[in-house]
Amino acid sequence: MPLPPASARPVTIGSFVRLKLRITGNGLRGRPARIAVFVIGAVLAGFAAIAGYAIFAVPGLLDDTRAAELLLPFGGALVVLGWLLLPLLFFGVDDSLDPAQFALLPLPRRQLITGLGAAALAGLPALATLAATAGTVDSAARLGGPVAAGAQVLGIIVGLLLCVAASRALTSAFSTALRSRRARDLATIVLAVVAASIGPGQLLLLGLVNRADWDGAATLASVIGWTPLGAPYTLGLDVVAGRLWAVPLKLLISCVAVGLLLRWWSRTIEGAMAGSAGAGRRTAKRDDARSPVEQLLPRWAPRSRFGALTARETRYWWRETRRRAALITLAVAGVFLPVSTAFGTDGAGAGGLAVLVGAIAPIGLANHFGYEGSANATNLATGVPGRLEVHSRAAAHALFTVPMLVLVAVVTGLAAGRPAGIPAQFGTLLATYGMGLALVLPASVLFAYALPDPSTPFALSSGGGISKALPSLGTVVGALIGALPVVIAGYLLGPVWTWLGLPLGFAYGLGAYLIGAHLAGGLLDRRMPEVLAAVSTR
Repeated sequence: MPLPPASARPVTIGSFVRLKLRITGNGLRGRPARIAVFVIGAVLAGFAAIAGYAIFAVPGLLDDTRAAELLLPFGGALVVLGWLLLPLLFFGVDDSLDPAQFALLPLPRRQLITGLGAAALAGLPALATLAATAGTVDSAARLGGPVAAGAQVLGIIVGLLLCVAASRALTSAFSTALRSRRARDLATIVLAVVAASIGPGQLLLLGLVNRADWDGAATLASVIGWTPLGAPYTLGLDVVAGRLWAVPLKLLISCVAVGLLLRWWSRTIEGAMAGSAGAGRRTAKRDDARSPVEQLLPRWAPRSRFGALTARETRYWWRETRRRAALITLAVAGVFLPVSTAFGTDGAGAGGLAVLVGAIAPIGLANHFGYEGSANATNLATGVPGRLEVHSRAAAHALFTVPMLVLVAVVTGLAAGRPAGIPAQFGTLLATYGMGLALVLPASVLFAYALPDPSTPFALSSGGGISKALPSLGTVVGALIGALPVVIAGYLLGPVWTWLGLPLGFAYGLGAYLIGAHLAGGLLDRRMPEVLAAVSTR
């Protein structure tokens, strides 16, 4: 005799919250290491909440309305951007919030979005954000009384909803990409770039503080206060300033932004649940009458062995994670280091650091054979001449590096207030870059080493990391020393160098490169079997 069907319990918002808490508790049960990590995370969240509350409460404690008008919009915008960008590196922040886990459940879309949003609000990041932004309520209460505090309470609640909606919508829209290996590699690159930007960022911040235009900053803060990024966190300030009419308008702006984000989330959540967001959208390629070999070559590449090798290397630099990491790190160092120095020292020293960037740029070729490993056997078997291979690899690298050097010269000249010296600065960079290539190309043949399958873009084979880095450091120092004649000529010639710097620097760098490439090509012809053995993973 069949059993009567059990009464189904209705799914409510509380069901999602209880599910989240139960999953969290079950994940900690009997796992001391995970418990320790959770405790550390809770402590860090508490510290962030206390620190954020203290920072937002400072204007109220100082009774400084002007400071509040600067701090609250910028701080609120930073909070929203943090919620928006961090999930791109760590999808969903919490596995229980992954929409793909609900793919087989017959839940209406609106109910699913409401439940997932409520579960997100019950997490440590949301609670820490609410506690941190409560400091704005403290400042509003001290500056404008209970009415301002009440308006700000409403603002931080809407702001928290905005943060959660933004993070959920973005991670849902990019769910498939964030699960891919390429995205994980990109996240590693982004983290490395952020780490490389800490030093230049500190110099830039100090320079901006020293040269701050507080009236301009106040104007920018006022503009941010009328955007969804800062509107929720400035409601109390509008009450303090007597702008009661602005409170409902900013609430409307914030609520419209939340509604649009929820609508975006609603449109993408089904694809995220199925793991197929963006699938099936590829358009069929048009028939190409060219031969398969022609289709592999870009239209700009010469139809020759040099063009084929250059196109291959260009594709590798664009697609291979470790090579892209080197290019991105170069771009960060090349732009932000001179700019931050220019802001911090009123332009002094920016040109010298730009020259250092020109010496660092060729390091990407210090172990270019190691990127391919045993695949170099193809060139050995087909008898590619050493000089042809060296020229093609250098040309592909220059296609990406020379535009960066142009950008460095332009940014440095503008930041230092000397736009007329941009061509000469670019010429000095070309001279240093060419000298660096002249040294790094022979070193890449003599000191090649194997790279393992990359778990990170910057992985090195075990052992001897310092010894493997010494040739690269030596080429940087050698490039700086070799470019001294050009630098000295720039100081001696004075204004004349403004016109002669670019052609003379280009000629000097090209001559140095041709000598180095000639030596490297001859070495490669004689040592290609040894290079292949050195870069093949054992």
